[in-house]
Amino acid sequence: MEKENSNASVEVMSNKQVIYREKVQGSLKETHLEVRTSSERPKADKDSGAIMVKNLYLACDPYNLNLIRFSTQLGSPIPGYGVARVLESGHPNFKKGDLVLGITRWEEYSLITAPETCFKIEHTNVPLSYYTGLLGMPGMTAYAGFFEVCSPKKGDTVFISAASGAVGQLVGQFAKLFGCYVVGSAGSKEKVDLLKNKFGFDDAFNYKEELDLDAALKRCFPEGIDIYFENVGGKMLDAVLLNMKLHGRITVCGMISQYNLEQHEGVHNLINLIWKRVRMEGFVVFDYYHLYPKFLETVLPQIREGKIAYMEDITEGLENGPAALVGVFSGRNVGKQVVMVSRE
Repeated sequence: MEKENSNASVEVMSNKQVIYREKVQGSLKETHLEVRTSSERPKADKDSGAIMVKNLYLACDPYNLNLIRFSTQLGSPIPGYGVARVLESGHPNFKKGDLVLGITRWEEYSLITAPETCFKIEHTNVPLSYYTGLLGMPGMTAYAGFFEVCSPKKGDTVFISAASGAVGQLVGQFAKLFGCYVVGSAGSKEKVDLLKNKFGFDDAFNYKEELDLDAALKRCFPEGIDIYFENVGGKMLDAVLLNMKLHGRITVCGMISQYNLEQHEGVHNLINLIWKRVRMEGFVVFDYYHLYPKFLETVLPQIREGKIAYMEDITEGLENGPAALVGVFSGRNVGKQVVMVSRE
């Protein structure tokens, strides 16, 4: 906050923002976004039902691209999940100082007009940035996708693509704690080493070094795959379909290999769903948010007891946010990508 030198001593309220500058066609690029500073900050009037927040941490997820493409007007700040502190409240359920998790905007200060969609953060004995990942949408996605959609059984063989990402690393650890055999794929030697040595996967491989994905999966799963947690799509899905066990389950969480393509790739081995009686089901985490309290009851003790490892890739400064977000789609990040807007 700055003060102009004048007799009136007028306060200048600035608000740094990441603006949707140019329509996305194909891959998201930094040129689609622009960092600007507005001379105005939003206000939450009394009884308006809205809250005005100071954004602290913003999540960089593949899901951001859908929010940008389908719910953002050109010239507006882009939306995304974040952790924020309430500065002004016109809603009876929120007060100044409350910490919240939910959809906000990529800017220093945001007006949230429907705060009932936010979760109030009650447990602050863990890093607040965890609520953008481990204790936020990615963590809830991993929990619901694995336990509610995959229908796991102890001893199941589980394969996870994009396994070092915010969701994949947690699915693998949930599966190991449940008693499954777990293999993941990732895009670098560093990430493969993390899967095996930090996150406790039984095995992992670098898909970029495999000339034949079918052969790689047969090497890791000589008797086949019970559960495939799908984050990638394309050639990986085709190879997995050849290696599913009878009555296997494929849980479709995402298809990051397809998001930036103007023409999506086809899948050629779907007939295996019939021959092997495989159940393939997509899901969105919003359908399971009613389980969030149960999720916290399960995961918070596991964090305190050191049963879950977690890795973040934190970029400091909103001005560096566009590069961090674009990097998620090429696998530049190692661990959950977060933008720190403010240290408070």
